Amino acid sequence: MRNRWSDADAGDGPLGQCAYGSRLIGGEPTLVLHGGGNTSVKAEIADVTGAPVEVLYVKGSGHDLASIGPEGFAPLRLARLRELLTVTALSDAQMVNELRCALLDASAPDPSVEALLHAMLPHRAVQHSHADAILTLTNLADGEAVIRDVFGDDVAIVPYVMPGFDLAVRCAEVWRDRAHAGTIGLVLLNHGLFTFGDDTREAYERHLDLITRAERRLAEHNAPAPAPAPARARPTSAELALLRREISEAAGRPMIVARHADEDTARFVARADLAEVATRGPATPDHVIRTKRVPLVGRDVAGYADRYREYFERHHRRRGTELKPLDPAPRIVLDPDLGMLTVGGSAKDTDVARDIYRHTMDVITAGERLGGYRPASEEHIFDLEYWDLEQAKLRRAGAPQAFAGEVALVTGAASGIGRACARALAAAGASVVGWDLDAGVTRTLPGAGYLGQVVDVTDRAAVESALRAAVERFGGLDMVVASAGVFKAGAPISALDADAWRTSMAVNVDSVAVLFRETHPLLALAPRGGRVVVIASRNVPAPGPGAAAYSASKAAVTQLSRVAALEWAADGIRVNVVHPDAVFDTGLWTEEVLAKRAADYGMTVEEYKRRNLLRTEVSSTTVAQAVTRLCSDDFAATTGAQIPVDGGSERVV
Repeated sequence: MRNRWSDADAGDGPLGQCAYGSRLIGGEPTLVLHGGGNTSVKAEIADVTGAPVEVLYVKGSGHDLASIGPEGFAPLRLARLRELLTVTALSDAQMVNELRCALLDASAPDPSVEALLHAMLPHRAVQHSHADAILTLTNLADGEAVIRDVFGDDVAIVPYVMPGFDLAVRCAEVWRDRAHAGTIGLVLLNHGLFTFGDDTREAYERHLDLITRAERRLAEHNAPAPAPAPARARPTSAELALLRREISEAAGRPMIVARHADEDTARFVARADLAEVATRGPATPDHVIRTKRVPLVGRDVAGYADRYREYFERHHRRRGTELKPLDPAPRIVLDPDLGMLTVGGSAKDTDVARDIYRHTMDVITAGERLGGYRPASEEHIFDLEYWDLEQAKLRRAGAPQAFAGEVALVTGAASGIGRACARALAAAGASVVGWDLDAGVTRTLPGAGYLGQVVDVTDRAAVESALRAAVERFGGLDMVVASAGVFKAGAPISALDADAWRTSMAVNVDSVAVLFRETHPLLALAPRGGRVVVIASRNVPAPGPGAAAYSASKAAVTQLSRVAALEWAADGIRVNVVHPDAVFDTGLWTEEVLAKRAADYGMTVEEYKRRNLLRTEVSSTTVAQAVTRLCSDDFAATTGAQIPVDGGSERVV
């Protein structure tokens, strides 16, 4: 492993260098993933009285080593931590409380649960990772012997113990009995690696030294270049949506499901022994929170859920304490035809599970070459999964957002009402797919929960392709907001332009008909029932002169929506229409169009903007709020409705 330390970039002081060294190991996915690992440095500072205090700066919970700065470390009174190490027992709740009480800064993040282990080590700087190479060697039947052979007397070996007070005590015992002046690391079986030194650079270089030795051992058992994975038929969108619904039913809530079919994954799921090797357990028990103990191999979701319940009951009885069972739905699905599916309450969760399991596949593959992958026991994994601190998080968790785990497709999402709808649905917890001709649609929202696609909604092939990609990203579809539309320059019917008429119909009606046809099978499989909202216009109940093409097309799409409401009710799909008016922050309203329409009504532009009964401003956000509520359970008994969002129109009222 390459040494990336640079004194020029390392920063000033022990804490600055600790943060820098943390980012170096955090930037290596083969060492830590998504908040894993922890680091620390010991220093002496003056407290508010001016008295010198020995401090342990340890990574704060919730911070990621890849991006951590000095503010991400919790400053603890080292003397107090050493006192805690002398007690005979400390519950997790007591330990967490004591760590908070030992802070020098009340606003600091919660300290890592391994803070006491860091305090125990008699070195200034400590680095801890879950390096793939180390996990591979420790997850062998003879893992301890292999570690001794690779590292000799340079490391002390610690049997697996759950993180927290007991682990710190066990490491202290091992250190007392086996450490010597030349000890540069602790290898925790089925867990990871600790290294230490007089400063962070030394701890980092020792970390790399030990990992490089482990990698050399693995290289001695490298297999020949693997053959390409066998070609498989791509699953249909309906297949994925059905599996997502079954997983969501097992979970008791809608879930996001992402498909991955890269070459490495395809080779792994094609293994003849897949069902056997993939169900032995995670590379380290810490991963169980993201991946569950084992993946579902195949597609029998109900069978997986039954086995999970049996696993819970078996170990619940062993523990003899009251535990809240987690949902029994899988978080990883492996199937030769599907590839790998990752499951979570959000798109970010599926990405985390994906990253972790890709590394798990590497560890399993390498372990099998070295004699057989043998992870921690089922008991150890259950105890981590149902750790008191994890159960406490569940008790503290609030209600999920209204659309958590659900997927919304919004057309016309680059601007105006469509963009506002995309943002409102995302704010309510939905993963959102945004379509638009404007390339700006890719920037409508940040984050893993948004997929922006440049799509011509009048191009059937483009719609089919984009919809397939959306389903592979999120697993299905729960909501559709048809917002894409055009308003061609107004003209009286006597001067109607045929091309303008045809374009209006193609975008405002025909494309929605195609969208309905393509999305219906997916909406019918939505875990909580499908919902559709069509953005029509006040011009439907009250058309205006010079807008024949626009008014007729919006009337036609409204009628189409009414028929859909009739036909799709049996499938549990709600279809409603919103009729906005005077929404001037949309792409339909150029200054020229606005001036023309105002003139048609014999008004100034400002008068035209406020021509509604309430004399109120109607913005894209106003419409988006109505759309979001229509998609919510508040309107669970409403379909086929036409809702004006126009400030009140005397021509409609």
